[in-house]
Amino acid sequence: MQKGLDIRDLELNALLEITQAINNNFSEEDLYKIYRFTLLADLKVKKLALFVKDRSWKCKVHFGSDHDWNSTELDAKFLTITDTADLNGDCSEYGIFDHVLPVLHKDSLLAILFIGGLPNMENANTTFLKALTNIIIVAIENKKLARRQLLQEAHKKEMEIAKKVQNFLFPKTLPNSDRLKIDAIYLPHQDVGGDYYDYLAIDEDKFLICIADVSGKGVPAALLMSNFQASLRTLIRKTQDLVEIVAELNHIITTSGNMENFITFFVGMYDFKSLDFEYISCGHNPLYLVQKNGIAELSEGTTVLGMFEPLPFLDKAVVKNVSNFLFFGYTDGLSEAFNEEDEQFGEEKIKEVLTRQEYLDLDSLHFNLLKSLDDFRKEVPYNDDITILSCLVRS
Repeated sequence: MQKGLDIRDLELNALLEITQAINNNFSEEDLYKIYRFTLLADLKVKKLALFVKDRSWKCKVHFGSDHDWNSTELDAKFLTITDTADLNGDCSEYGIFDHVLPVLHKDSLLAILFIGGLPNMENANTTFLKALTNIIIVAIENKKLARRQLLQEAHKKEMEIAKKVQNFLFPKTLPNSDRLKIDAIYLPHQDVGGDYYDYLAIDEDKFLICIADVSGKGVPAALLMSNFQASLRTLIRKTQDLVEIVAELNHIITTSGNMENFITFFVGMYDFKSLDFEYISCGHNPLYLVQKNGIAELSEGTTVLGMFEPLPFLDKAVVKNVSNFLFFGYTDGLSEAFNEEDEQFGEEKIKEVLTRQEYLDLDSLHFNLLKSLDDFRKEVPYNDDITILSCLVRS
């Protein structure tokens, strides 16, 4: 009788110690240490291996043998046990233990406990071991859940910040007059994307338009693009030389991004007096200038920004004597959208829509283009951000 009371006292003390450790928010590592000490010192377990389900089954606590249980893959035959099983006669490495105990919580298998050298392996002892292990494992699972929730909250806040930053990048209003109409569409693949477009009035007769796509997503991409936009707007107040602007933007992005991020960028400037449209394309997909006599691709310039300092080459192109035209810009999420046959929407389909919709209002153009895209991809989701920037000039 006295021996039974002593065992119950040890079990109660073990439960108390572990409960206090959980209430004091001990780390997972410390909880496993207390569990190990309790079974080894207080309950006199001679051999033990505790396998816990994480991403895969891993041994978290072991003692009493020279076997490397940390790198042992749990035998799948133990995943179907529902009650304590005898291991006598098991010819595998698990044969050094006497019993295997499944530890369940709400019918879910959380852990598998291998025990050896425990005197008086009775139902009461088995129940206590399962209960003790269950308390530890559930406490650790709750810690993991809390961490995941904190990470999710942090990610949510990060996305909210990035979204706010990105919304500040886009111009609040775009011109809508008889001689100049600009319209844009932005369809982010996720909550926050890496696309950017802008319009800047330089004076009464000259304006700048641009479109860009930054590598990466989330806050880092949003902050990089915010820096890029601020730099562009500062530079345009100092100079209207597109070559100088692009070279300086490349220097800024290369320096701030440590050559780990890059930006494809198209910048164009139109002068209503000279009727010149000058532009530089920085590794961006070809954009289009649509006139009555056809469609011209705008692809001259340089490579992507942020990868080389200085740029290996940098050319400015000028389309002269151009009036009554449509400029159509977009990011590659449009041309690289896929259909069910794993085919890309492609540049030719964009050109077909532009040819059919020449000089229609921009709302109709964008509607028909997106309809054509939706008819093409059907149920296949977008795999990247899509940004469209259209500019209709009548001079």
